[in-house]
Amino acid sequence: MDTMLAGRFHLDSKKFAVEEVPIPVPGPGEVLIEVKAAGVCLSDVHLLDGSLVPLFATSDTVTVGHEVSGVIHTLGPDLKRGLTPGTRVTLEAGKTCGRCAGCVRRRPCTQMLTAGIDYDGGWAEYVIAREDTLIPIPDSLPFDQAAIIPDAVSTPYAAVVATAGVRPAQSVGIWGVGGVGAHNVRLARLVGAAPIIAVDPLPSARERALAFGADYALDPAAPDFADQVRAATDGRGLDFAFDCAGVPAVREQAASVLGLGGSLILVGITPRPLTITEGLTFNYLQKQVRGHYGGFPESVSELVRLSAAGRLDLAPSITDHIPLIDAADAVSRLENKIGDPIRLILVP
Repeated sequence: MDTMLAGRFHLDSKKFAVEEVPIPVPGPGEVLIEVKAAGVCLSDVHLLDGSLVPLFATSDTVTVGHEVSGVIHTLGPDLKRGLTPGTRVTLEAGKTCGRCAGCVRRRPCTQMLTAGIDYDGGWAEYVIAREDTLIPIPDSLPFDQAAIIPDAVSTPYAAVVATAGVRPAQSVGIWGVGGVGAHNVRLARLVGAAPIIAVDPLPSARERALAFGADYALDPAAPDFADQVRAATDGRGLDFAFDCAGVPAVREQAASVLGLGGSLILVGITPRPLTITEGLTFNYLQKQVRGHYGGFPESVSELVRLSAAGRLDLAPSITDHIPLIDAADAVSRLENKIGDPIRLILVP
C-alpha cells in the first residue's frame, strides 16, 4: 500500500475533503508516524471557515490536525535520537523554524509553525514528524488522551503556570468552558487556585465546569454578574481572568471584574481588535493584559508525566470517537456545539 486517507484543506478554494494521497516518506531528521488518534479543535474549525489564515504555509494544500498521537512506523536518515519503530508518541502541535535564537532556546517565536495549518498535520493515516517534536508516552496513557495534550491541555497549562504564574489561593475566572476552558478549570484547580469561577452562557458548560473543579459557575448575562464575582472573592475581585473564548465582549467583562494588580490572560484567539473601554480604574487598580499563544515544548512532557502519575485524568475530556472519513461531520458537530463536546477524536 502506497496511499492513505487524509483530511485535506485547499487554501485557494477553501474546500475541505478526505482524499486519498501518497504516504509521505520521512527525510533527514524525520520519522513517519502511524496515527492512532487526532483531536478536533476550534482552530481547525477557524481554518476551514477562513477566519484563521496560515502565516507560514508551505503549500497551497494542507492536511489538517495538530493534536496527534500514534506509533513510530518508519525512521528517516540522520536521526540524532535513539528512536525505534513501535514507540508510542504524541506530537507537539508545532515546530520552530530551527534557525533563530528563539528556536535554539526552544521558546515560541515569530517563526513558530503550526501543524495542520502551516504544514501537514495528523488528520491522516500517517504523518511526518520532525524528531525533536516527538514526546514518548507510556503504555498506560491511551492514544486519545495523549493526542489532546499538545494543545487542548498544554495551552491552558502554559497559560496558568507560565504566562499567569498562578499561585495557591489566588482567585481565577475562566470565560468559555469548552475544549480549552474546561482544562483551564482543571489546571487552575491542580495548582491550588481559589476560588475558581467559571463563566459560560451554556448551562451544560457551567455544570461541566463544576464537575471539573470550579467553585462557582456563573452566567455572563446575569444582571448581577459583577456582584456575584465580588461576593465570591470577598470583594477583592479576580487575580486572574482567562479569556478562553476569544470574544471581545468577554474581554471587556473580564477586565471589569479584575482586582488590584489583576491580569487578563488572552488564551482564546481572534483576529478582531483588542479593545478595553474601562477608564481610569484600569490604571488605579494597576490591571494588566497579557497575550498568550499555545504551550511550550516542556508543557507537553510535563503533562504526560502528570497524566501517567495519575494527577490528571483526561478520560472525561473525550466526548466521542469518529472515523477519519467522517472528519467533516466532526467539524460540524464542534462548530455547532452539537452535544456540547469537549474533544472529538478522529480515528483512522
